[in-house]
Amino acid sequence: MYGANPQEKHPMKGFTQICFIKNTVSNPNIIIGDYTYYDDLEDSENFERNVLYHFPFIGDKLIIGKFCALATGVKFIMNGAFHKMSGFSTYPFQIFGNGWERVTPPSEEFPNKGDTVVGNDVWIGYEAVIMPGVEIGDGAIIAAKSVVTKNVLPYNIVGGNPAKIIRKRFADDVIEKLLEIAWWNWDIEKINRNLEKIVGADIDALSSCE
Repeated sequence: MYGANPQEKHPMKGFTQICFIKNTVSNPNIIIGDYTYYDDLEDSENFERNVLYHFPFIGDKLIIGKFCALATGVKFIMNGAFHKMSGFSTYPFQIFGNGWERVTPPSEEFPNKGDTVVGNDVWIGYEAVIMPGVEIGDGAIIAAKSVVTKNVLPYNIVGGNPAKIIRKRFADDVIEKLLEIAWWNWDIEKINRNLEKIVGADIDALSSCE
């Protein structure tokens, strides 16, 4: 077999800082693609601690594609973080019971922005924060300590708080071809044969891969 084994937690022998988190995540509402890794010196296996306010009764999902690189301290804020905002107070009295549950709002009064979706071959930098319902396109890069509040288009680099576009990684026609090629969906043998073209920058060469 060539390359890393996607079934191993720690594909780099004797080095536990890197973890293929598909093999450690147990929450059915967190879906991780093959070869996506989390890098953390303290506990790379416990990626789930970085998915915050993810309550099962809400049902929202975090979906992360294949071949993504997630740096230490990346946080995903899920819809359970929201408070009702239509009244004068945002304080969640109802969660404490003892009579206060009488002001429990119906579920439709809570903001819910849906699933959070990260595409394939996405690099998310150190301590970036991804807010609920955001979609990050294939090949995007999120700068360290960014707060991503809006969708990120494929092969865009964003940074800041709130994150804004820094630049596109490639020309529009190249991005279009990359999305058509979708090399991350190739079988691993084809990926292995064409690694030099995948990490290169010749779109014609990548387009001709067999």
